[in-house]
Amino acid sequence: METAAKKYKIPLLLTELLLILLALVFLVPFYFLLANSVKSYSAILSDSAALPTAFQWSNYAEAWKATAFPHAFLNSLVVTVASNILLAFLCSMSAYKMVRNNSLYNRILYIALVAAMVIPFQAIMIPLVQIVSGLGVMDTTAGLILAYLGFGAPMTVFLFHGFVKSVPIDIEEASRVDGSSPYGTFFRIVLPLMQPIIVTVIILNTLWIWNDYLMPSLILQSPELRTIPIATYSFFGQYTKQWDLALPGLVLGITPVVIFFLLMQKYIIEGIAQGSVKG
Repeated sequence: METAAKKYKIPLLLTELLLILLALVFLVPFYFLLANSVKSYSAILSDSAALPTAFQWSNYAEAWKATAFPHAFLNSLVVTVASNILLAFLCSMSAYKMVRNNSLYNRILYIALVAAMVIPFQAIMIPLVQIVSGLGVMDTTAGLILAYLGFGAPMTVFLFHGFVKSVPIDIEEASRVDGSSPYGTFFRIVLPLMQPIIVTVIILNTLWIWNDYLMPSLILQSPELRTIPIATYSFFGQYTKQWDLALPGLVLGITPVVIFFLLMQKYIIEGIAQGSVKG
């Protein structure tokens, strides 16, 4: 028995060691980011892998002013919150209708949405800009939110669709017997049960929208509308790259979403597991 136990322990220890090494590999970019964010420009160029010998905290103050960080933060916050609310609200209702009314039209629509998940964004950039421009919302926060709603709907509906299948229909039927309308059944019975997948969808979409650079760069041109990724990119010119300011700007930009992720990460596995494999 002891020999068998040892045979199981050795592969387990090797697996844990491999996972630790893999985690360290993924943490290396964060080391370079944090270590170089408090160095002078010359120190970054001379040896970017070395620990800082003198902490130049003024980099953060200069990056804060150069990016107009409070304004860029507010822009990113408005876009992220509004996009998440619309995606969660509209896609949950759409997925619920597709599951409970399993008509040919709804099945085709669901298949089309799932198929859209494999289309790379680069393939639809030009049509997207043309549509946003045609709607008259180019270079507006509303236009950017609308673009996120359209591009984020397929994945969001997919997750909600799988989760709704796990909701017992008997609960809804009992609600209807008590005289509840279809909308009342959804908002009072079904929506509260969807809390795990709603939180998961919000986390995943927040990580995507907050850090996205390409979509805002296509739709927003006015400096006052810049989100954090666009504001940070201003440090990279054609001939100069202000690494001593860009790196602190990146740290400032990712800190809110990292804190948000750490606070909400316990919901991710539960929500994805229930939303992707059920039914």
